[in-house]
Amino acid sequence: MEARLNVFGNPLAMKVLRHVNSAGKVLSDSTLPAATQELVKIRASQINGCGFCTDMHTKDAAKAGETSVRLNLIAAWREATVFTDAERAALELTEQGTRIADAAGGVTDAAWADAAKYYDEDQLVALVSLIALINVYNRVNVMVQQPAGGYEPGMFD
Repeated sequence: MEARLNVFGNPLAMKVLRHVNSAGKVLSDSTLPAATQELVKIRASQINGCGFCTDMHTKDAAKAGETSVRLNLIAAWREATVFTDAERAALELTEQGTRIADAAGGVTDAAWADAAKYYDEDQLVALVSLIALINVYNRVNVMVQQPAGGYEPGMFD
């Protein structure tokens, strides 16, 4: 499989992605726990069918010490006992925020209140922004059919 568009070789695409990546750096440096950030990126990528991002973030999470059990259960987090209540709240917000077009009311007050129990205001800003940002990456990669499987942790550092 070959991508429809070479976003890594096109000067305009690289300029746009440089700005998107800058926002990602701000979020990765936030106080939102790194493990939660990876769970959010993986779950949104699974929902959006973005193989490239799912590949990238599962490999990055594994390299950072995430267990295979937790990685394998992200898609079934509601039935899994391996996630904290805070992570579960973040995953619910991720699902609702990613599927926003499918829900007439968007993110529910209950999902928001649950997340707000575990995350302070800065962490909520980071969480909301991260959900939005991974959805940007997912949409770009899905639209251009970016192939998955070849990512190596650190290759974009």
